[in-house]
Amino acid sequence: MQLSHRGEKAASQPLRADLETFYAAMDNRYHPEENPHGAFPLCIAENGLCWPELRDRLQRIAAEQTAPDWVASYTAILGAPELREVIAGFLERHVGHVALDPERLAVAAGAAAVIEMTALLVGDPGDVVVIPGPAYMAYTPDIANKAELERYDLHHLAPAAPGASVSRDRPGVPDQNGTVYELTIADLDGAHAELGDRFRLLLLTQPNNPTGQVYSAEQLNTFADWCHDRRIHLAVNEIYALSLIDQTHPDLKADYPDPVAFSSFLPVLEERRSPYIHWWYSFSKDFGISGFRLGVMYTHNERLLKSWSNIGSTSMSSNHSQWLLVELLTDDAWVKAYLLRNQRLLTEAYATVTRTLHVHKVSYAPAAGSLFVWFRLSHLLTAATEAAELDLWQRIYDETGILLTSPVGQGSAEPGWYRMVYSCVPPDHLEVAMKRLSKFLSAK
Repeated sequence: MQLSHRGEKAASQPLRADLETFYAAMDNRYHPEENPHGAFPLCIAENGLCWPELRDRLQRIAAEQTAPDWVASYTAILGAPELREVIAGFLERHVGHVALDPERLAVAAGAAAVIEMTALLVGDPGDVVVIPGPAYMAYTPDIANKAELERYDLHHLAPAAPGASVSRDRPGVPDQNGTVYELTIADLDGAHAELGDRFRLLLLTQPNNPTGQVYSAEQLNTFADWCHDRRIHLAVNEIYALSLIDQTHPDLKADYPDPVAFSSFLPVLEERRSPYIHWWYSFSKDFGISGFRLGVMYTHNERLLKSWSNIGSTSMSSNHSQWLLVELLTDDAWVKAYLLRNQRLLTEAYATVTRTLHVHKVSYAPAAGSLFVWFRLSHLLTAATEAAELDLWQRIYDETGILLTSPVGQGSAEPGWYRMVYSCVPPDHLEVAMKRLSKFLSAK
């Protein structure tokens, strides 16, 4: 055996089921003149809609500013003090609207590193991370590859009673009409009764990946109290906190009869200051700089921060990326304008997709934010199986060039739901992709 058991397992276990096909699609990307029959890789959560503007801004910073000496040296494993100070101010102004202590922040090389480090430090091999489904498929390797924690996709115990009012804007399991059932304390109690002490971490994402939905402030407070009382860790991932959809858009407002606005978990965390409550963020999505590798954790658990600073050197973000972000976030007027433009472009792209789905009476989960449309094609499945889901996913790609996210590992309670990323291609390219999808749906 050439490698260790860990190495052999890694060599034969792809990071995600659609990665190889994604690389093939990227090599054959659509271009109106150079490759009009090319592919649309709408499967990886990247946001390039404002990249030209952001690229120009970063180039000006690099040209006009002199990098400080600390950029070339070792800095604090929890992140450069200058960066943590600036991030705390940014989060206070734009996300949580509550004063934060920079000393409670830990910076790592992207969201995956933040998730992995947290899993390593709060759980032991065999412990379980409970995640309300559907949810991001790559949580599985992030918590398992090194920390060896297990994933538990929590599906709700029962739908709402007939005739009951059900919110369409909170994470849960969509029914055939796109309605979403709410996560409840009864669901958490059921998981706790089944898992016992192995239930180590509850992981919530808002806006959700893939549904794009959010929790109410009341729910966040309730879940925080439940976890603190049972000494179960709670991590709330708000990586899409500022990638929000304008629910008043003329083409979208009918989807939101009872809108629920995004409410950050940060004020809840600051009020309780519990050692069991943590918050995650990354600049990958809201700013479209996934390649910069800049993720953040905020916590009042001093032992967690101390342990992170002792073993986190291999997860550190580049000092050059940290410095550029310091300079970028310091210009708050530019940041405000950028975020508004980004949300406008995200809303228009989201509406481009949902208009096509409406024409073909395809149901979807109305999103409050994120980069996704989570939509239902179960009527096109040949059987209610994972194999049939993959077969339809492949047929869509073969016949349209549209590569959706693989349905494998997304924790959906019902087969036939698919995730589409709408922010990773230019708006005019997305229009072409939707014409191809419309032709495919019309033929079925």
